[in-house]
Amino acid sequence: MAILEKLAYYMSFQFVQYALIAGILISLCSSLFGVTLVLKRFSFIGDGLSHVAFGAMAIAAVMKLTNNMPLILAVTVISAILLLRTGQRAKIKGDAAVAMISVGALAIGYLLMNLFSTSSNLSGDVCTTLFGSTSILTLKQSDVIVCGVLSVVVLAVFIVFYNKIFSVTFDEDFARATGTKASLYNLLIAVVVAVIIVLAMNLVGSLLISALVIFPALSAMRVFKSFKSVTVCSAIFSVTCATLGLLISILSGTPVGSTIVAVDIVAFGVFYLAGLFRRSKA
Repeated sequence: MAILEKLAYYMSFQFVQYALIAGILISLCSSLFGVTLVLKRFSFIGDGLSHVAFGAMAIAAVMKLTNNMPLILAVTVISAILLLRTGQRAKIKGDAAVAMISVGALAIGYLLMNLFSTSSNLSGDVCTTLFGSTSILTLKQSDVIVCGVLSVVVLAVFIVFYNKIFSVTFDEDFARATGTKASLYNLLIAVVVAVIIVLAMNLVGSLLISALVIFPALSAMRVFKSFKSVTVCSAIFSVTCATLGLLISILSGTPVGSTIVAVDIVAFGVFYLAGLFRRSKA
């Protein structure tokens, strides 16, 4: 009862309500496209783009921008396009390109923050950016509106182009043979993932973003087999874990990002065991 009373007390604050709304929207978007990324073996792109977003955030901090979202979003989207093009056509293969861009972005970002530091606590700022912070609990109404608009765009893209995304995910060659512009839809997926990465930075930090993309998809695949059922389960899994992680973090005072990822890990273990049990009964 004491925990419920404490939770009810915190839920009366507007900043907690904003955090929950943003967390649910971000986790929902990341889970939908996470299934596609895992099946296409593109999950490493999310990790690389998260490092790029860190570099863009460092540049925004050096430029003293009050609203850094447009710059971070632009840089991350451009990097997503470059990564996709590099992996398809250039001599540098996709995994090597991701490693070069992600490591380079991290190094340049940290270097810029050192050279042009505007804070007395540089280590704290870097750690906050990489692993998440309580910034999700300091969102303003305008931040939630931007998050909501971008989330609606991501959801609309997934729903409208569901059949095309499905065909490109499972058999790209067949999709091309039937007239589907696979490269165009791969580009669309990369751009949407870049948007999701930027949205998720405030929730879990740039180094933990991949967890929001990978864990829900992999967990759902332990139990379900069809694309639709995996996608639906992944979305429910992601929203539930993000909500639980946020509430636990608020009640116990633990870091938001790390708490959400810890809940994801525990839930993945449950789904893994459920999958083993289901196969043993089959």
